[in-house]
Amino acid sequence: MKTTIGKLRIVGLMEGWSFIILLAIAMPLKYYAGIPEVNKVVGMAHGVLFVAYVFLVYMAKTEYEWSWKDTMIAMACSVIPFGTFYADKKIFKKQQVSA
Repeated sequence: MKTTIGKLRIVGLMEGWSFIILLAIAMPLKYYAGIPEVNKVVGMAHGVLFVAYVFLVYMAKTEYEWSWKDTMIAMACSVIPFGTFYADKKIFKKQQVSA
């Protein structure tokens, strides 16, 4: 976690899991069980992780001189379910090995 790509991989995986938890646990609890508090906590955590992910993608683009294609794919993966896991496997892991 000392490099930008290492931080990005960790934040990306956490952001992906927070999205899954938000969709699979927090939203059903809010709408079917009437417990909105879980949604507020998980939603806030997901939002913070999303912003950190976008910031780290920009930092990695600058530091590692990524192409605009890889940068846009990494950004798009942040809004697609399971996208950050794809980005980790196809972009980030490859970059970390070559760094």
